[in-house]
Amino acid sequence: MATKRYTGYRSFSYLEAGTDYTEFTPSADVDRLPEHDLGLTADEQARAEHLLTDNIAVSLHDHPVRLPQRARTELLQWNREARLAYGYEGLSRSGLDAVFDNLGWGACESRNGWKWDDVITDLGMRLCDFAHQDYVIRAESVADIRRAHADGRLAVVAGLEGAALIENEIDRLDVLHGLGVRQIGIAYSDANSLGGGLREQTDGGLTALGRRAVRRMNQLGIAIDLSHAGDRTALEVIEASDKPVLITHAGARGLWKTARMKPDEVIRACAETGGMIGIEAAPYTTVSPQHRRHTIESVMDHFRYCVDLVGIENVGFGPDTFFGDHLDLHHVMSKKWGVADTIRSGPEFETIESVAGLENPGECFRNITRWLVKHGYSDKDISAVIGGNALRVLEKIW
Repeated sequence: MATKRYTGYRSFSYLEAGTDYTEFTPSADVDRLPEHDLGLTADEQARAEHLLTDNIAVSLHDHPVRLPQRARTELLQWNREARLAYGYEGLSRSGLDAVFDNLGWGACESRNGWKWDDVITDLGMRLCDFAHQDYVIRAESVADIRRAHADGRLAVVAGLEGAALIENEIDRLDVLHGLGVRQIGIAYSDANSLGGGLREQTDGGLTALGRRAVRRMNQLGIAIDLSHAGDRTALEVIEASDKPVLITHAGARGLWKTARMKPDEVIRACAETGGMIGIEAAPYTTVSPQHRRHTIESVMDHFRYCVDLVGIENVGFGPDTFFGDHLDLHHVMSKKWGVADTIRSGPEFETIESVAGLENPGECFRNITRWLVKHGYSDKDISAVIGGNALRVLEKIW
């Protein structure tokens, strides 16, 4: 398995743990769980490795930090410290060339997170850690992603899941762009001053402020994400935007009827702008009737559904994974994030301990590529969905 130009750096090793900051024991970012066997032949395995090495792979949505091993008891305190250890070694084995890292999901200063001070603190800490190593580069353009691929490094794109933090200050979008943020969700499940979230019983649509924000993000070159927006808000953003928009991490409601999935109408409208959908893999999201036990197989059912709906040129992947126990994270953050409102209210599914084959950022794109090889997809199509489609769309947005 080829790795990138990683030299062994560990987060915050420039400081003294226990003296300069509170130390938590992070989850392993390598070999925490057994490798998922997709049953490839030696030739198929070699082909998958070559495809991932030769082409640019882009995750449209992940959280590549190492959760604390004792997440159920330590997660909130760990969040407040704002020193979230990065999974550098795991990422170096992932095959990824670029990852959209969505920040500010925790709660550093406030009780509920995604506030201005929380996000700026999270971003600043993350960029400080990056400044002390030479594997990850801060990516603010497609050229940066291409450079990372050529140099054997990883391009990290700063993103935000929701725009609540700008409150009624449109110029805060300029500040965020200046700090390197290149993707922002309109709303994270709860409604905000821009529009409705998918957790709301009534979606009031894009507000007047939201329309100004869409225009400013178009002007700045910030990708707009609709993953957690309400359906009406999503459609009105698509109508208002002069540039393609993204659904960075979701699946098809036509296949699995929950609010977290997107209806055909929204997926089609997004594709018609020149945008795309990234298929999600967080626990209990992209389950399917054919595979009610959430694994790579049910995730790829959503992939096939969306390909049939809008064409393979408008589909990619945004797995939305962490290094560590994602279900522990849900246990602690469920009420805050509305997991029960947007996932568990749907059809019945089997309980799991992890999403087999797509459990963490280190394994997702290797296993996605292997699955595509195993199921007979062409080199051209595999290159497109693991990163080529994302690059084409980002060229138009940024």
